[in-house]
Amino acid sequence: MKSMTGYGRAKETVGKFTITAELRAVNHRYLDCTVKAPRQYGFLEEAVKKAASARIARGKVEVYIGVEVEEAADLAVTVNNAVAEHYLTALRGLAARYDLTDDITVMGLASLPEVLGAERVEQDAAELTAAALTVFETAAAHFDEMRAREGEKLAGDVRSRCAAIEKMVGVVEERSPERVREYREKLLARMQEVLKDTAIDETRILTEAAIYADKTAVDEETVRLRSHLNQLDLMLGETAAVGRKLDFLVQEMNREANTIGSKANDVALARTVVDIKSEIEKIREQIQNIE
Repeated sequence: MKSMTGYGRAKETVGKFTITAELRAVNHRYLDCTVKAPRQYGFLEEAVKKAASARIARGKVEVYIGVEVEEAADLAVTVNNAVAEHYLTALRGLAARYDLTDDITVMGLASLPEVLGAERVEQDAAELTAAALTVFETAAAHFDEMRAREGEKLAGDVRSRCAAIEKMVGVVEERSPERVREYREKLLARMQEVLKDTAIDETRILTEAAIYADKTAVDEETVRLRSHLNQLDLMLGETAAVGRKLDFLVQEMNREANTIGSKANDVALARTVVDIKSEIEKIREQIQNIE
């Protein structure tokens, strides 16, 4: 499991290119990836963005690709043969006309204006793209290592809070039967006070207590809450992106806690439910950082 927050960098020389790749990411509900490269190498942006999207599920990701070309590797020298031939024809004509020694050399001809030219050549897009992706993958590996370390810390914190919630659910389950017993005793005391010497219908008391127990029973909610806690623990062990699933699961946990709270009708139980909801909220905050 990985955090959405991370940073990775790599700089390598691949062939005649020295490539720098840098990734940084922060939390975001969905994947929002931007790639920046030097303007003349803008064709790299789409390829790198596709590679980033293949390995990152969520987060606001910024990628920078820097390119340095080996000195003079992008320089091409050209010969203007038409101009050279005109020079040769003219020089040989001079030699013949004035009976001069024909001492024309390559260096002499090349030094004449416009015989040689130098120009920048465009880099092979496929070669440069392959080099950039190689370095990007190295940077992305460092990026993932950092996210995995952060994810491990988040998982540990969430698990500890789940353990606390499970203990409190146990308190709720122990307290529920006590509430029914206390309600039955209070109901009996109230009826004895009102009816005094009149015989009390024990069956009626048991019926009222049963109705109260049915209305305030939280067995189903605590069972589902324990099930959600178990599912959450399993998800924390997955290697795939689970942030969205965890977010949904925590919503369900909160719903069960709210239902327990609405049925509580008991000060001690209400306090426990508040503590449960507090831990659930802390878990919700933490999973906002999980990919």
